[in-house]
Amino acid sequence: MLPLSDDFAREMPHEECGIVGVYNHPEAAKLAYLGLYALQHRGQESAGIVSSDGERLYSHKAAGLVADVFNEKNLATLQGDCAIGHVRYSTTGSSISANAQPILANYKGGTLSLAHNGNITNADELRAELEERGAIFQTTTDTEILVHMIAQAGARNFDEALFLSLMRLKGAYSLVVLRPDGLLALKDPRGFRPLCLGKLGDGYVVASESCAFDIMNAQYLRELTPGEVIAFRGGAARSSKPFPAADQSFCIFEYIYFSRPDSMALTRSVAELRTRLGAQLAEEQPADADIVIAVPDSSTSAAIGYSQQSGIPYAIGLVRSHYVGRTFIEPDQNIRDFGARVKYNPVRSVLQDKRVVVVDDSIVRGTTSRKIVNLLRSAGAREIHFRVSAPPWKNPCYFGIDTPEPSKLIGATARDNDEIRKFVGADTLGFISVEGLQKVMPKTQGYCMACFTGEYPDGQRPSGEFTKDILESGKRHG
Repeated sequence: MLPLSDDFAREMPHEECGIVGVYNHPEAAKLAYLGLYALQHRGQESAGIVSSDGERLYSHKAAGLVADVFNEKNLATLQGDCAIGHVRYSTTGSSISANAQPILANYKGGTLSLAHNGNITNADELRAELEERGAIFQTTTDTEILVHMIAQAGARNFDEALFLSLMRLKGAYSLVVLRPDGLLALKDPRGFRPLCLGKLGDGYVVASESCAFDIMNAQYLRELTPGEVIAFRGGAARSSKPFPAADQSFCIFEYIYFSRPDSMALTRSVAELRTRLGAQLAEEQPADADIVIAVPDSSTSAAIGYSQQSGIPYAIGLVRSHYVGRTFIEPDQNIRDFGARVKYNPVRSVLQDKRVVVVDDSIVRGTTSRKIVNLLRSAGAREIHFRVSAPPWKNPCYFGIDTPEPSKLIGATARDNDEIRKFVGADTLGFISVEGLQKVMPKTQGYCMACFTGEYPDGQRPSGEFTKDILESGKRHG
């Protein structure tokens, strides 16, 4: 039997993974473990760490959460002062153990390991070409394609082989690459996915989000720029920009939903940006109500911003369980919205006979929103005004987010917002506008908003079986 919360969990889009790298620290593997612990929200299928002692690489990875995969005994086997780590989002792809990262490989040029966050949109084409030349793939991830490309590059050295291979990739990739002689961290030329740089003593750390630095007690320095490569070797860090310039396309949903609120968004905190989104939402979509509540936890900052801007008091109307797991007990159908009730519980004393503004960060299929509205009504809410701090989600993502196919996106199938409102069951419904979203976001970089606008960067869209895989299972994602 499926997990009881499966249908409920599929409602929200999911990030594919988080990555971390530690350079020049005697407890590199332990720090990588802590970093992955902080990035657990980015992936729960598998976790892995590969370390280097300057001569060889050591690996441990398995299916499961970070705390279940690692213990003192196996961490002690990960020797050396450099390490990279990876957590992967749970998908329906084949053999989760085989797809666990970081990938470790031996080839004629030596040994390498890499971990990837993103999605290569021309993966089918490259994979077919590599297989035609004799490559034998061990996983279904697009990440392994890069390993084979490096091995077949015929370059003079590793760096040249890596850059020649990367030049052929399309799509999104933030990478950490470990070799016995050092570590490299890099972002694709458009900078779709996040990657941060930090300092720890005489060493350096990189991670998908800066919240990983806090648990390591490392200093946050900055976000890597699009197309930047940082090579950590010989005790130093050297930055370069080997790729042709491209328009920036940072995933805007990182700031709306994925990143932890205690992470940094360039020079601001994610929590601050979400609070400003809530304030903008209140300006655009006001409501006559008694209280404002959040759909916890990712919408809390936006709900606070809505409250501050509107003057409507903020209250805790839904309590989220953080310990929802799997069960083999399926309740009778007369227990309405059971999946939602396991994850959220309404606070009846707060909601009873109140006109309630509910702030959420997105509506994807609409089924979760409808269940939440049902919960609030059953708890005595008199009116429910649903407000969303993202525009309607109308298009699938091809750059590292597992999203449903267009026919299952309510923003794409509904005739207008009122049809969505009726499906959800709210008294009123309001989304932030694309213009309002752009007004709030930092102006120091460009964004990919294809999920809302349908305008894909450079028209980049995969085709054929690869697109089908992404929409149905996400199994090829790194």
